[in-house]
Amino acid sequence: MNQSTHDIERWLSAIADQLGKIISKEPLMIGIQTGGVWIAERLHNKLQLAEPLGQLNIAFYRNDFSHIGLHPRVTPSNLPFSVENREIILVDDVLHTGRTIRAALNEIFDYGRPARIILVALIERSGKELPICADVIGKRMSLKPNEHVKLSGPEPLALEIKTAE
Repeated sequence: MNQSTHDIERWLSAIADQLGKIISKEPLMIGIQTGGVWIAERLHNKLQLAEPLGQLNIAFYRNDFSHIGLHPRVTPSNLPFSVENREIILVDDVLHTGRTIRAALNEIFDYGRPARIILVALIERSGKELPICADVIGKRMSLKPNEHVKLSGPEPLALEIKTAE
């Protein structure tokens, strides 16, 4: 099953509308590499945020990559601002187990202590392992344990649900 670019753009517009109602006047936005950055770029433009977009690579903070069969490409994070006492909009493409978000929070706090973090996920899917919930979600999906959702992009953005054998 694939989701069309039209669906994704509609979800992004709904996310931007919800964020517009809850954010301060000067929030910072950080996307988690790679899909979270693609989503954050679009939201950053829709919200016309003044501060540059930050990019977070959480590979050093994940302790389960080899366990889940991933070999990450480690590139540095780019946070061109101070997070100290600021409102942060943290963006990821798919919220699944919660481990990516836990790792992202660890890294953000290594840079300073934000006043508030608002978590945004394009997709929140079933299968949480940690008590982490997004504040703003584009789409909720219930998937079987052997199903995975993958965002491809950046142009065009597309979602694909695959079944592991």
